Amino acid sequence: MSEAKWYVVHTYSGYENKVKANIDKTIENRHLEDQILEVRVPLEEVVELKNGVQKVSMKKLFPGYVMIHMVMNDDTWYVVRNTRGVTGFVGPGSKAVPLEEAEMEKFGIGRGSSVIAAFEVGDTITVTGGAWEGTAGVVQSVNKQKQSLTINVELFGRETPVEIGFAEVRKMD
Repeated sequence: MSEAKWYVVHTYSGYENKVKANIDKTIENRHLEDQILEVRVPLEEVVELKNGVQKVSMKKLFPGYVMIHMVMNDDTWYVVRNTRGVTGFVGPGSKAVPLEEAEMEKFGIGRGSSVIAAFEVGDTITVTGGAWEGTAGVVQSVNKQKQSLTINVELFGRETPVEIGFAEVRKMD
């Protein structure tokens, strides 16, 4: 089996989250968890000033695009390409071109150094990088395959689950 790589898929504008949800559902239905590892809509935290009030919101880093970590073969290509809202893979013609490791590291998604999961549900952690840097939280769930964990953060006065990569967190003593 070939190694999983990151690919970029072009979608209809505004359909990024629907495409992600549809691909996630197809992965589950067709049991492709070992071939399509992760689907991401890269987001960034933006602070806007409206009427003298600061408002923090999450904006898409690349509107119209979804990133997929997958093993490229006929089945996975077909599943992704025929998902409603997908217009095609990014690359010359219809050939999907994987992103390079250096490109992925710019987005904090690099797989160059694998991180061993030293986290368990209930651990208290501090976020050391990314949009939630400086935030403390309690681990709600751990996903070793994606190398991420879910914590609850307070957003607009209520608890909201957030998924964060192992490389962006540190266990508190």
